[in-house]
Amino acid sequence: LTQASLGRRAGVAQMTVSRLERGHGGGLSLDTWQRVALALGRPLRLDLPRDTAAEPEDAGHLAIQELVLRLGRAAGYNGRFELATRPAESWRSADVGLRDDRNARLVLVECWNTMGNVGAAVRSFHRKLAEAEQFAVAIGSGRPHAVHGCWVVRATSANRALVARYPEAFAGSLPGSSAGWASALARGEDPPVEPGLVWSDVRATRLVPWRRRPERRVVRQKAVPC
Repeated sequence: LTQASLGRRAGVAQMTVSRLERGHGGGLSLDTWQRVALALGRPLRLDLPRDTAAEPEDAGHLAIQELVLRLGRAAGYNGRFELATRPAESWRSADVGLRDDRNARLVLVECWNTMGNVGAAVRSFHRKLAEAEQFAVAIGSGRPHAVHGCWVVRATSANRALVARYPEAFAGSLPGSSAGWASALARGEDPPVEPGLVWSDVRATRLVPWRRRPERRVVRQKAVPC
């Protein structure tokens, strides 16, 4: 295939094809490159790779995990990133596992940047807690670790609105004291027996207790007889 015939097939001048062959096509348009490539039966492909300095796709989730691990280490826990609740099935893992052998505790923490199917998330969380009971026996050397668990949720407007819209569902699934959980994770105090929910600030730098709005009581006035 000559330069002239390729040029005719692509609709460009022979001199243009010559420039491309000699490696001087940097000043040509993408349209010209595409025409020549198609004429050769080799479609042009352009690749704009992701910025190597860009954050990973799960950066928001990672930031919350990092916060929990950092606080846990300062509080005396041995932290595990993505702790497998079933070692044989590594994909079934808790976001963070905090282990305290001195006090025989194992705390599972699920970190939420965004929440989708809440019901499925709750079921998965309780299944992981049940699976962790077996793991707690294995690491306890005859004295099983007590298993505890909580959610740490990024306090975005969307997440706050979701929790405010369904307070009974969240409170029923995660009834443990939020203030108690914040203290347990940040200062190593005894965790509540029941699982709970704690906010992480948007920048994932600190924990904030979830404070439920008090229920409004409807006061019914007694009818005054005439």
